[in-house]
Amino acid sequence: MTHPARRQPFVLSLLLSAMLLSGQAMAGVSDQDILQDPKNPEQVVTNGLGVQGQRYSPLDILNVDNVKELRPAWAFSFGGEKQRGQQAQPMVKDGVMYMTGSYSRVFAVDARTGKKLWQYDARLPDDIRPCCDVINRGVALYGDLVIFGTLDAKLVALNKDTGKVVWSKKVADHKEGYSISAAPLVINGKLITGVAGGEFGVVGKIEAYDPKNGDLLWTRPTVEGHMGYVYKDGKAVENGISGGEAGKTWPGDLWKTGGAAPWLGGYYDPETNLLLFGTGNPAPWNSHLRPGDNLYSSSRLALNPDDGTIKWHFQSTPHDGWDYDGVNELVSFNYSEGGKEIKAAATADRNGFFYVLDRTNGKFIRGFPFVDKITWATGLDKNGRPIYNEASRPGAPGSEAKGSSVFVAPAFLGAKNWMPMAYNRDTGLFYVPSNEWGMDIWNEGIAYKKGAAFLGAGFTIKPLNEDYIGVLRAIDPKTGKEVWRHKNYAPLWGGVLTTKGNLVFTGTPEGFLQAFNAKTGEKVWEFQTGSGVLGSPVTWEMDGEQYVSVLSGWGGAVPLWGGEVAKRVKDFNQGGMLWTFKLPKDLVAKH
Repeated sequence: MTHPARRQPFVLSLLLSAMLLSGQAMAGVSDQDILQDPKNPEQVVTNGLGVQGQRYSPLDILNVDNVKELRPAWAFSFGGEKQRGQQAQPMVKDGVMYMTGSYSRVFAVDARTGKKLWQYDARLPDDIRPCCDVINRGVALYGDLVIFGTLDAKLVALNKDTGKVVWSKKVADHKEGYSISAAPLVINGKLITGVAGGEFGVVGKIEAYDPKNGDLLWTRPTVEGHMGYVYKDGKAVENGISGGEAGKTWPGDLWKTGGAAPWLGGYYDPETNLLLFGTGNPAPWNSHLRPGDNLYSSSRLALNPDDGTIKWHFQSTPHDGWDYDGVNELVSFNYSEGGKEIKAAATADRNGFFYVLDRTNGKFIRGFPFVDKITWATGLDKNGRPIYNEASRPGAPGSEAKGSSVFVAPAFLGAKNWMPMAYNRDTGLFYVPSNEWGMDIWNEGIAYKKGAAFLGAGFTIKPLNEDYIGVLRAIDPKTGKEVWRHKNYAPLWGGVLTTKGNLVFTGTPEGFLQAFNAKTGEKVWEFQTGSGVLGSPVTWEMDGEQYVSVLSGWGGAVPLWGGEVAKRVKDFNQGGMLWTFKLPKDLVAKH
């Protein structure tokens, strides 16, 4: 005879144990998880596969010898009619994948099957002002929250299990031209974000929030002359003027509408305890209206994450007259030289030069061209400052409607735009998605009006070659040598991933996800996704198998601003898919 009542304590004990184990497996993302992300191949909880942004995975289950067996595991459609540019990097935690889509949407899917778990659609106003398509580049994970920025300049925190809003915070006024498209960054309990809007004459800023409730902790303007603040008990406390005072490198009141938006977000270096961000173009584009270096536009900034104090800066294009920005990612890496370890950081700038800096102090180590044609400058001086070719600066309008037009290379969309490069610790090489194009550019008169475009320039982008624009390059940062290159007909506009398996992954606007031998550049695998691949690939291990995921969906700045180049891509189909691939276990043993 059985006695169910007598078994209850044992059954309850089993249930409690299962619940505890489940709770451990589904634990939220901690500060330690974020800092250790590069060492944990079973998760992807940072934008960049690590806070330093190297986009390197230590996994080698999938490698150059067996990658030809990589095959689709599942695909997930974003659905609806909102199929514009898809530029996000997915995150993976405890068997769940989180990613954003166009129009400020967030999705959670089962990483094993692709089944949708929940979806969040931000309610956007009709008068949003994104400059370069309705894209979003990803989420931050912290605790039980999934946090992202919206096109109407808000931060929104969602419950990771349900997708319900936990808190929402207005960062800036979208009617002035502000928006957010970059993935936020969480460091030591602080949620860090930048803003977009330089084309509208906003004042760029980097801010820290409490990720648990959205309270503002500090703010640091990225235009000289504006006061920074820390917030204590809800009250603003002055924390120094950016640049010390107004007007040192800006004429008149133009610093009040100076742009310099840090629209791409940033990374963090634990070894120096510094946030590393880039800033965008000065406003307006017409450089004759604003003589001077126009700090901190088109620069890299290192900030104290505790209070937002600027510790050092490096300006790649002082007095920018070509919209070259300085937002491109600054990736931390170490190398040995002369028996010493150098704590360096590298960036491939829109202006066509590759810079290696000492990340402890921002000092210039070396710089070199990484594209074939640069006409706006003849080189860099010993401090990394450009040596201008003033004949390539568009003329002042004067009494005419527009100034003299000049042809300049690279085009304003850059030798490299937003798409992140990757650094492989084994080869010591950076893998840089670049483009070879130029532009006709001219200046026009302009006056600031809140919420209106503040350019004062016109332009037409043109290809430099008949058979290619995009070039994936492998670059040695110690020598400036290009080790290999792979050309692509259309401009490259997606991120790069590299792995210990001697692989480099990236996508093309033609719809291919491709894999290359990291040492030789040989293309060893590709898959047609059906639309342009603009997302940043990720890889992780689950159940003993290695997976690769990437977003597919054509759009972004090229078809909107591309001039004659836009004609090359006019027939490319839009889309909205998340593709996930894996190398099956039974095939691993055969190679």
